[in-house]
Amino acid sequence: MRNNDHALKKSTFLLLHISLLFSSLSGVCSKKASGYTDHIFSLPFIFWFGLVFVIMFGYAIIWQQILKRMPLTVAYANRPVTLIWGIVWGALIFGEKITWNMIAGAAVIFAGIYLVTSDNTGKDGEDS
Repeated sequence: MRNNDHALKKSTFLLLHISLLFSSLSGVCSKKASGYTDHIFSLPFIFWFGLVFVIMFGYAIIWQQILKRMPLTVAYANRPVTLIWGIVWGALIFGEKITWNMIAGAAVIFAGIYLVTSDNTGKDGEDS
């Protein structure tokens, strides 16, 4: 039974991070749409801006499912990982420069996520 609980926690954590990955893509779509703000009724603007809504709609549904299976504090502590994805997307898609400060900030974010998620207490604060 304990292995089954552990597998469920792992799959929920993986689903959380996949949803955060897709959430970060809404920022990419927003930036793409911003290139067409002179013509907000153009097809490219409507496409990129509409994609933001589609991504966030899907993210909201998945987020609700995650919150049913994971403490809110743990789920929220993982949300800053989208900043790291933003750094990655900025470099890969937009050719933005990654600085040492960004890398240091990403390391701090990962350290914080690790500290929050490595806690050995259960949902109600009891040791598991």
